[in-house]
Amino acid sequence: QLKLVEPGGGLVQPGGSLRLSCAASGFTLDYYAIGWFRQAPGKEREGVSCISGSDGTTYYADSVKGRFTISRDNAKNTVQLQMNSLKPEDTAVYYCAADQNALACGRQMYEYDYWGQGTQVTVSS
Repeated sequence: QLKLVEPGGGLVQPGGSLRLSCAASGFTLDYYAIGWFRQAPGKEREGVSCISGSDGTTYYADSVKGRFTISRDNAKNTVQLQMNSLKPEDTAVYYCAADQNALACGRQMYEYDYWGQGTQVTVSS
């Protein structure tokens, strides 16, 4: 059974950092493009970042560019999202997703085949 889980959420103060992981069981993340999405209360789910499974091409939403970094750890079969300089508006449930099209770095939900259950990130003093 293919499964994604996202450990690493929590409460952090504004200006702080948090590292999210996307871990897979039942398949190897190397061959998939991986995206991170988030959904704040009352808002639609939005694409935050993605990394292709081919050449490591990355994408960041303007709202997180320069603060978030996506990376792979193939030995651990995980993809990380390092989040620095966090702001209250980053508060959301964060989801990772896998796209069987390794060449892609999709920004839309429909492009992804598998989803994690989400992890809460709260930025508050």
